[in-house]
Amino acid sequence: MRCLVVTPEKTVLDMNSTFIVLPLIDGEYGVLPGHTPLVARLGAGELRITGTDNQLTSYYVEGGFVEILDNTVALLSLHAIPSKDLNIARAEEQLTAALARPSNTPELAKIREEKLYSRRARLRVARKIDGQH
Repeated sequence: MRCLVVTPEKTVLDMNSTFIVLPLIDGEYGVLPGHTPLVARLGAGELRITGTDNQLTSYYVEGGFVEILDNTVALLSLHAIPSKDLNIARAEEQLTAALARPSNTPELAKIREEKLYSRRARLRVARKIDGQH
């Protein structure tokens, strides 16, 4: 099964896989070859791809959509960063900055909550990956 990850800037990943775990907005979702067609909204979290060589590849993805069709899993995401490239200190700084955002109007409160959601997810992935090394 092909896994394709695209951001607005470039194609980040194009590889064959045997199993994929997607971070959807309502939880993780596993995909095996032959999966039925699906379009879903991505959340912020860890994308895990098991390659045909049984090696695990991990990315932090943030928002967007996934389409599963004809043994191809195509992700269109705002951000896709190899998990090994995440930095815990930087993720903590980003979370602190998100916490400091104003929230005195409904619009600002919504923006703040979205930032907090993505920054917490990034920090969670960074800590998980750091613990594996």
